[in-house]
Amino acid sequence: MNIDYTVTALMFPAIPLLMSVYSNRFHTLSKLIRELHDEHVYEKHIPPEWKKQFINLSNRITISRWAIMFAAFGFLFNMLTVFALYLDSIFLARVIFGSCCLSMIISIMFFIREIHISTSALKLHMSDMDVNVD
Repeated sequence: MNIDYTVTALMFPAIPLLMSVYSNRFHTLSKLIRELHDEHVYEKHIPPEWKKQFINLSNRITISRWAIMFAAFGFLFNMLTVFALYLDSIFLARVIFGSCCLSMIISIMFFIREIHISTSALKLHMSDMDVNVD
């Protein structure tokens, strides 16, 4: 495979967009945790599934952190690929770009896992409603 600037340029729109999606989810999670915290501490209101919700949110935050971190590594590796190309080090550019792709794959896998946990959280949140949906 020939690697040049156009190959790395393909990643530039994708990585920031992906990181923006991750940041929005992280912001939403942090807002939810703050609301639950205030409800628990200040209003002394403890929902019946509070402990399960807390564990779920804690897991989601951890997985989101890993997804964001690997996306950031992907962005860094993409920039390092450009730098290696600038230095005419094609072999190094290929290795670094492979690391970029691998980082992005791992990041997306963490994101898929976080979505799975998020879906479980919604089911947990709806567990106190007595509705039959087919």
